[in-house]
Amino acid sequence: MTTIVDTPAQHQPILWLEDPAAISARRTGGKAAALARLADRLPIPPGFVVVGDVDRIAVELAYAALGDRAGTDDDALVAVRSSAADEDGLQSSFAGQHETILGVRGIDELLDAIAECRASAHSERALHYRRASGLTAPRVPLPVLVQLLVPADAAAVVFSINPVTPRSGEVLVNAAFGLGESIVGGTVTPDEWALRRPSLAVARRTIADKRRMTVRAPGGSREVDVPAPLRRLPSITDMQAREAAGLALDLEQELGFAVDLELAWSGDDVHLLQCRPITTLAQEAA
Repeated sequence: MTTIVDTPAQHQPILWLEDPAAISARRTGGKAAALARLADRLPIPPGFVVVGDVDRIAVELAYAALGDRAGTDDDALVAVRSSAADEDGLQSSFAGQHETILGVRGIDELLDAIAECRASAHSERALHYRRASGLTAPRVPLPVLVQLLVPADAAAVVFSINPVTPRSGEVLVNAAFGLGESIVGGTVTPDEWALRRPSLAVARRTIADKRRMTVRAPGGSREVDVPAPLRRLPSITDMQAREAAGLALDLEQELGFAVDLELAWSGDDVHLLQCRPITTLAQEAA
């Protein structure tokens, strides 16, 4: 087993999601802090956050420890995501502005992915988003979240309030085969469930012609064609859609704001990958 030496949280280059200090958005960023608050009781893939300057030895030790948790003799397959201090907040989401790199394997790939995520904080699109949102450029290195990659058969984006018709009293579930990047990136037309609040009865269901899906691949992930016989089949069941909607309503009640979740299913097991406010509702109310 890999041993990590304990040091005070404010000096640690690595913070695990279950570390009490990880709930500080100033320290670990909005995305990681939101998951850290829920990690002790919800099915969130294990992971750690790289904060401050990159310490190769610390990252290597944490990565080896993550592999121990995965129970694999090979290097763990991980997802690497940005987690800026003002990301996934009540006023700004940064959806699609920073890099997400899936299917990273090996310490060299991991260090490259961390560097790529951090560099994306100063990309023109991210800086334009900041200017449009009245935010300044980040002055410290972007925290980066590293988690075991869920071998997803299907994924979903869930809104506890339908952001298109917020007064409809609906939870919206968009789902597709494979990893969730095809939904987030808009490269697939997802299946859609609209469920009534609070009964979670299915108000309507639209099964799309899903032509593309994101899958794991050597060196990361890639988009492939969905096999023709599967394209018009539901990516998840009604029961899974209700499960997803129920989790969204529970988190909305607990956190006090409408939530945008990202979920992934591996077999029958569901995993929570993201929990953030629906910022468009705040903008409409402004």
